Formats: sequence, C-alpha cells, structure tokens
Amino acid sequence: MRRQPSRPALALLAAGVFLLTLAPLLAWYVTPHAKRTPIDVHTTTVSTGRGSYFDAGSLAVRHDETITITRHVLGDVAESERSGRAVWDVSTTVDTPRTLPLADPRKSLQWSTERWVTDRRTNAPVHCCAESRPPHEGDAYLKFPFDLRKGTYRWWDATLAAAVPLRYAGTREVLGHQGYRYTGTVAPTRVGTRPVPAPLVGLPGSRPVQAEQWYANPGIDLVVDRRTGRVLDAVTSPRVTLRGPGQHTDAVTLLRGDGLEFTPATQRQQVELARKDGRKLLLLGTVLPLAAGGTGAVLAVAGAGLMALRWRRPRRLAEGADPSAAQERDLSSG
Repeated sequence: MRRQPSRPALALLAAGVFLLTLAPLLAWYVTPHAKRTPIDVHTTTVSTGRGSYFDAGSLAVRHDETITITRHVLGDVAESERSGRAVWDVSTTVDTPRTLPLADPRKSLQWSTERWVTDRRTNAPVHCCAESRPPHEGDAYLKFPFDLRKGTYRWWDATLAAAVPLRYAGTREVLGHQGYRYTGTVAPTRVGTRPVPAPLVGLPGSRPVQAEQWYANPGIDLVVDRRTGRVLDAVTSPRVTLRGPGQHTDAVTLLRGDGLEFTPATQRQQVELARKDGRKLLLLGTVLPLAAGGTGAVLAVAGAGLMALRWRRPRRLAEGADPSAAQERDLSSG
C-alpha cells in the first residue's frame, strides 16, 4: 500500500522552508529598501542662543540678544515619486526678539529658501528637479547617511555654499539616546558682496560701496543617530560680517551666534523620530530575520522528523503482520 506523508508533517516542513526563505529576504531585500530617505517629510527644527546682530532700523549692532533659527522642511512628494529621488523644500529664518513674533518670514532678520535633492539610498546629492543654486555637494546636510561610520563626512553649509569636513569626535547622549558626534570649523571666507553706505564700513563719502561679506563658523558640533542618520542635536556659531573693499578686518557684524543649539523640544522630536525609525530598521534587519531563521529551522527539522517516522512505522507494522515473515523467524530460531 502506498504510504502518504501526514498533513501535519507537511505543514511543518512547508512553514519551516517558508520562514527559512523569508529570513534572507528580510535581511537582504526588505531592509535595504526600508533604508531610504523619506519623501513625505514635514518637520520643523528650532535653534536658539545668545548673540549679536545688525539692526537696520537704528544702524547699530545689538549685543547679547536671543537669536532664533527656524528651519521648515517639506517633502515634495509628487516630484519625489516622479523622479525616484528625495526632493525637500527648505525654508530657514533667522529671527531676533523683535521679528520672531511676526508671521511673515520676509520680515525676519534673514530668510533663505532651498530645494535639496538626494539619492534616497546613499544620501548623495542629485542635480535635478529644479534644485537650488549653487548646487549642493557633500555627504550630509539635514540628514546623514544610514549606518554611520567613525570617519569624516562633508557637511553642506548653505551660507558658505560649500561642503565642510566634519570629523568623528566620539559619542554623546541626547536625552538618553546615544549618537555619533561630528565637529568642524569654517575659517573666515569671503562669500559675496553687497552695496552699503560707505560710512558703514569706515570709508569716507556718501555714495554706496560694494562691501565684502565674510562668513565664519568656529564651532560646528552635531550629534547624529548612528542607524538612521538623523541629527539629534546641532550646535553652530555663525559669524557674518562686512568689510570695506580690500579691507583685512571686519568693519561691522551682521550676525554673530554664540553656540546656537537645538531647543529641548526639537531635541525630543529628533530623538523620538530616530528611535521610531531605528526600531523599524532593527526589527526588519535583525530581529525578524533571526526569528524567522531560527523558527524556520526548528519547524523544518520537526516536519522532516515526523515524515521520517511516518515512513518507517508502516514498514514495521507490515513486517509484523506478514505470516511468512513470522515463519521465517521461527525456522531461523529452530
């Protein structure tokens, strides 16, 4: 009689093979697809600190004032889906206590807009989709790549319009969440010119002159989540000054921030998002593949074992019920 494997054994074996196949798929296919820069991003980060700024109303520099930098990031979902890239529109305002309550960003001390386009997997810049000019370069800006290394990244500084090397400087916790720390500086660099009254930069006459605008940042200190590349905390110290044509010293300070840092609310937001995304990547890349592989191996072995027992048991029963086999055993014993 033809022997049929038991249904429970087949079910266990099939489930085991399925889970064993699923484990590498999760690790090598699903997880890499999950490690992609989001396109539906809509976040706001706020940095504050003390500093100085030039008050155009009084034509004087105000010292030891609160400086607030607010950055809104909105993903262009339609363009991102069409291009296959991450397309983000960024609006950045620099405010003083006088301009901060105003709803119109045009009335802030400084206002800039950018359009940032990156490869969703590598975080590398992609030059398409009506990106900002000059085109940005580097490895990192609002976000770092996934799975950080303990090395140097090129961080795009929009004011400098160039990438700044940030070097690994150990680890630091932000609200109990550990991240990699990257630091760097920007030496005083001429970034453009602007017309101003000659006396403003210490020159005689009343006609406007093309003053040189200089920028420096002696303290860039970022803490970044290792797994997701999300910036948990940022400390910067921007210096924007004017010099008369050909001068070698600063004549007037337009903006000076002394250690402008993410607010506690922004830190909490960034840490929560990093933990949420990190748990998702850990689950897909480690926990589920290991669980699927281990469970699949156990089920496959159990199913194969039951099938083997199923095949051996009928043979023994058949031998015990066969009279000729019993007679042969009696003759051999006699």
